[in-house]
Amino acid sequence: MVSGDFIALGGFIALFAMIALRVPVGIAMGLVGVFGFAAIRGLGPALNLLATSPVRVVADFNLSLVSFFILMGIFATNSGMSRELFRAGNAWLGAFRGGLALSTIAACAGFAAICGSTVATAATMTKIALPEMRRFGYEDRTATGVIAAGGTLGILIPPSVVLVVYGYITETDVGKLFIAGILPGLLAMAMYMATVLIAHRKGLPEGQPFRLGDAIRSLSGIWAVLVLFLAIIGAIYLGVATPTEAAAVGAFLTMLIGVIRGRLNVKTIVESLVEALRTSVAVYTILIGAVLFSYFLAITQSPQRITNMLIGLDFGSYGTLALILGMFVLAGCILDSMAMIILLVPIVFPVVVQLGFDPIWFGIIIVMTAELGLITPPVGINVFVINSIAKDVKLTTIFKGVVPFIVSDIIRLIILVLFPAIILFLPMTMD
Repeated sequence: MVSGDFIALGGFIALFAMIALRVPVGIAMGLVGVFGFAAIRGLGPALNLLATSPVRVVADFNLSLVSFFILMGIFATNSGMSRELFRAGNAWLGAFRGGLALSTIAACAGFAAICGSTVATAATMTKIALPEMRRFGYEDRTATGVIAAGGTLGILIPPSVVLVVYGYITETDVGKLFIAGILPGLLAMAMYMATVLIAHRKGLPEGQPFRLGDAIRSLSGIWAVLVLFLAIIGAIYLGVATPTEAAAVGAFLTMLIGVIRGRLNVKTIVESLVEALRTSVAVYTILIGAVLFSYFLAITQSPQRITNMLIGLDFGSYGTLALILGMFVLAGCILDSMAMIILLVPIVFPVVVQLGFDPIWFGIIIVMTAELGLITPPVGINVFVINSIAKDVKLTTIFKGVVPFIVSDIIRLIILVLFPAIILFLPMTMD
């Protein structure tokens, strides 16, 4: 009889082999989960898991907020809110040297607050900000680097689909995760702006004249973003609504604002719904695969064995944490952020808990580590998104532009590891 350890090892090898062959992560995890479970418990119980797990995931009320936040982001994009954020940012920051780059980061942060998707943020800002920065003489290296890095704010500043998935996998309060992401998100925005001014200072064009009247008028275009952010995060923070309820209200308000302002009609609403459905199906496929894979992990006791192995190395709490984060950074070179969270968190989370680290704090730290994977070679999904839109810009040019921001991310990660109160302060006030 084949031992459980051998089956576990074979399962992991098969999983990474399929990922290397570009099999979708959700499908790969599901296949390993079902066949690995069947190898130990038999085909009948494995097929029962395959029959019940997808229904359980799709019918989970708490997971419906994923679709609502996706829909809200698509409504926001189709309503032109991203362009208004960029204009407002430029009206207030454009007078500084490199003002358009600073405006792009501010607009990415604002759009992240209503979108929650790094790919959507990077793609949208490439279409809006890149032509403007080129027109004013920015080098492609600087312009694309700023957009790629700014786009990573989409998975940190709430609402964030990746934080929702982390909360689901680890059974951590999603509302507190959202609130915990606010201060680190603002810190990220500030450090990215500082990076622009320090690392790219030689190639930054002079700013434009500041006009107070234009700056004040620009605020009228972003009131919708402020209303949506305050309505969603305020309701969650005050305990007025659950994250799922807030997400539903947010999606409805975004649609309503778009209709009132004449930006959405029946055709664009239907198109938005179809696009949201496609994206949601992709996310749910990954989640279903993760659930099936979790049964395989449970029956082989892989997380417990890995926990004992890491604890047995006797590196200490922070030494082991550094090892885990290093593993995520390396994984980020070949996997996207969602795949990393779903694949690796179930394995390392028991270690983190046993070491005494706060699950909410670790959630923000691990999502920030996943941000590195969005802009690091050879995958760097944000880099490829930008390249797919700005086809005349070489991948090497974009990667050169993001190097200073990678350094900024590492410094910020060290700061938040050393000072966990930055993350935990706001969630603690919710109790």
